[in-house]
Amino acid sequence: MRTTLLVLAAAGLALPTAPAMAKRHHHAERHYKRTPNGIQYWRGDDGRYYCKRSNGTTGLIIGAAAGALAGRAIDTHGERTTGTVLGAAAGALLGRQIERGQVRCK
Repeated sequence: MRTTLLVLAAAGLALPTAPAMAKRHHHAERHYKRTPNGIQYWRGDDGRYYCKRSNGTTGLIIGAAAGALAGRAIDTHGERTTGTVLGAAAGALLGRQIERGQVRCK
């Protein structure tokens, strides 16, 4: 009885993820083409062309670190926590935007 309940619980947890896993498989079937300047693109099911773009994670992390250091250096009063946190937030947003803005699809 205990094993049956565990199997049902595991199946209940796995079923909601099944559609997400099916979508991932569909993305694996994309055939990317590359332009002469290195931009990757593919043709969607609707006939339109789409670019492969970075999600900006690397820029976000590097921007947050640089922003935290800059914010800490600028805020010289007290514990400097406020400057560090605000600098990290601003740097993260700026770094993500810079990295995502490198690819222009037309």
